[in-house]
Amino acid sequence: MSNGGMAKMMKQLQKAQAEMSRMQEEIAQKTVESSSGGGAVRVTANGQKQLISLQIEPEALGEDNKEMLEDMIIAAVNEAFNRVDEMVASEMQKLTGGLNLPPGMF
Repeated sequence: MSNGGMAKMMKQLQKAQAEMSRMQEEIAQKTVESSSGGGAVRVTANGQKQLISLQIEPEALGEDNKEMLEDMIIAAVNEAFNRVDEMVASEMQKLTGGLNLPPGMF
């Protein structure tokens, strides 16, 4: 790679790093929602995979439903976290799509 090509690639990397920082801040502010049990359990997570809201319908509460409720909470949280991963991957594709960077660079 010529010096000019290397300088161009370094400039692209610096720009990508600045964009990555901005994107991470934006993602942290975004939220995703998920539910399970036909909406009996609803969760909201932010882009940093922090659970910020958990809502449980009164019908799902009760000692008889304890194990099922726990499973619904786990399912809803895991789905929300999967949606965060998909959101981050989508945003990363937008950022790195035109840079022709080697795989694993970010």
